[in-house]
Amino acid sequence: MGIFTRFRDIVGSNLNSMLDRAEDPEKLIRLMIREIEDTLVEIKTACAGVMAGSKKIQRQLEGLRERVGYWEEKAELAVSKGRDDLAREALVEKRKFTRQTDSLENELAEHEDLIRQYQDDIRQLEEKLKSARDKQRMLVQRHIHAQSKIRAQNGLRRIDSSETVMKFGELENRIERMEAEADLVNYGRKTALEEELEKLSVDEEIENELQAMKTPKDK
Repeated sequence: MGIFTRFRDIVGSNLNSMLDRAEDPEKLIRLMIREIEDTLVEIKTACAGVMAGSKKIQRQLEGLRERVGYWEEKAELAVSKGRDDLAREALVEKRKFTRQTDSLENELAEHEDLIRQYQDDIRQLEEKLKSARDKQRMLVQRHIHAQSKIRAQNGLRRIDSSETVMKFGELENRIERMEAEADLVNYGRKTALEEELEKLSVDEEIENELQAMKTPKDK
């Protein structure tokens, strides 16, 4: 495919429409960016070649214009000396270089038109490349966001799964059993205060019984 055909295809393409229809938009945009970059390199290279040719023509024109001026001076000198024959020959040489000058000026104008066209093509391609890179960044961000969303949803599904619920239930039952066992360990045990108070009660009963034994009984 020629460079200008590729250029027309690229500039005339609708990125959004192409990406919407693509099975793999990220792959497509990478290929498009590479194609635009390659085309840009080719057009810039071609433009540089035309610019170099334009400078060469300008140098040739300077030389030809000098020759035109030279033979014009010689014709004027010959006329001033009454040598019309030499003046005619000088004017013939002048006309030869004038025609060459005219031809090169036309060629230079064509080069300058082509350079302007190349520069306009380069500007359009660079705008297309910027748009494609912006689209690529957007697609990358959307891809990252989608992956994060998928991971979050998978995490929620794992949490909501029956297996996870069963594990939480088992953990809850185990904690309840441990709490119950702790209560049983202390069940029936008296506190130190209760034991002291009970001891005082027992001591009082014994004292009462002892006093009763010492008190004489009525006969």
